[in-house]
Amino acid sequence: MPCTIAVRVTPRSSKPGVGEWKTGADGRDELEIRVAAPPTDGQANDAVVKLLSKRLGVPKSAIVIAGGETARHKRIALPMNEAEVRKVLAGN
Repeated sequence: MPCTIAVRVTPRSSKPGVGEWKTGADGRDELEIRVAAPPTDGQANDAVVKLLSKRLGVPKSAIVIAGGETARHKRIALPMNEAEVRKVLAGN
């Protein structure tokens, strides 16, 4: 079953990768993601999709930025449930 997760993106990071789940300002869990790409012309968004695709083993076309395209805090739709996402990311 597909899910939508909250992520907090840090562009221009010297150490790109997927971080930990943290509680956001709204009380919901959000995943920390660091990318080397700058936040211009959608480069950081593309890097987030590519990173999640690789880590989760799903095609890039199956990952959709559902909200927050121009913000650090984003909603990302994935083709798997949240428990599977957490399990895969914890195992890597």
